[in-house]
Amino acid sequence: MMRIVIVGGGLSALRSAENLRKRGYEGELTVVADEPHLPYNRPPLSKEFLWGEATEDELAFGVPAEEADIEWKVGHSVVASNLDEKTLALSNGETLTYDGLVAATGVSSRRLPIPGPQEGRIVLRSLDDAISLKERLKPGARLVCLGAGFIGCEVARTARKVGCEVDIVAIDPVPMVVPLGKEVGAEVQRRHEHAGVRFHMGQSIAEMLGENRVEGVRLDDGTELPADFVLETVGSVPNTDWLSGNDLDLRNGVLTDAYLRCGAKPGVVAVGDVARFANPLFAADPLRIEHWQTAIDTTVFATATLMADLGLTHERPKPVSIMPWFWSDQGTVRMTSYGMLGIADSAEVVEGELNGECAVSYLRDGQPVGILLIGTEIKQRGARFKRQLAKARKEASAV
Repeated sequence: MMRIVIVGGGLSALRSAENLRKRGYEGELTVVADEPHLPYNRPPLSKEFLWGEATEDELAFGVPAEEADIEWKVGHSVVASNLDEKTLALSNGETLTYDGLVAATGVSSRRLPIPGPQEGRIVLRSLDDAISLKERLKPGARLVCLGAGFIGCEVARTARKVGCEVDIVAIDPVPMVVPLGKEVGAEVQRRHEHAGVRFHMGQSIAEMLGENRVEGVRLDDGTELPADFVLETVGSVPNTDWLSGNDLDLRNGVLTDAYLRCGAKPGVVAVGDVARFANPLFAADPLRIEHWQTAIDTTVFATATLMADLGLTHERPKPVSIMPWFWSDQGTVRMTSYGMLGIADSAEVVEGELNGECAVSYLRDGQPVGILLIGTEIKQRGARFKRQLAKARKEASAV
């Protein structure tokens, strides 16, 4: 019997399995995941789960009855692969063979080589990470967050909500400068400072202070900050080591073709955070997109490609073309975005005021490539902004 193996245990892995079954795949379906948990919802890990509004059970995705025949190999990772022989070597010594393969391994948290004690240095990527962080978030606890991206700012506001003292240290001039730009990033910083978050921008941590565990940090300029623990949110690293040696381009994820095939390997596709692909609706250059919705959308295209490559359908696959979108709840700062803000070269407020609820249009060469909505009321009009952006991008890409 034919077997498809999905490597990874997150949202994109689950949606890949579901889409394969919906498309009529009746063969063996195996999911290999390094975490000991079945797929769960990650966005609440930095917010609702930390302050107690979401439990572990509530985070778990339900696996529908029609997908009950999936073989879940949780707590094991794929350590090596041979895509020519179609074999996978697992961490428990097992070897799996496959006919079709889905790479859905996502990313891991980047760690910086900072001298000093290691105990008290934590990251936030998995449920187990969130459980460890939640145990540390107590009134009066002193948190230093290294990095001022979305996760860092979400955790900072959550920590303030439970009564922690919070310092954010980042090398950038303002929080989230790459996706949001300097002006919007500065406004977000102002709002977080109003909530009691202290920022140390243009700085990094030169040394962790303490004997056996972190008791503070020393910044590049010599400033010392007390800390009971340090949360490192300085980006991510695609999980591609298991694909090494297969003549694939693994620079910043696995490069795919327009149909999400990995290199020139029929029957091998990549989805979610680990995939680097061209999205002609916005940019010709292949990019990775670490968005929750992209993890879902890419599985629709990839499973169609896989079914066609395996001769299981007469339907021709379509080249990937998606509208990325994300949201971020940072205390009272609620953001919703459509498009690809990070490729813009300018931004302008098109509705409201930057210090209140507003819509910010992001442009590249004078053409809109994204829209950012800040606020809860304006978010309700998100569908209209999304339609306008989609229309503009289709017109621009047709030129």
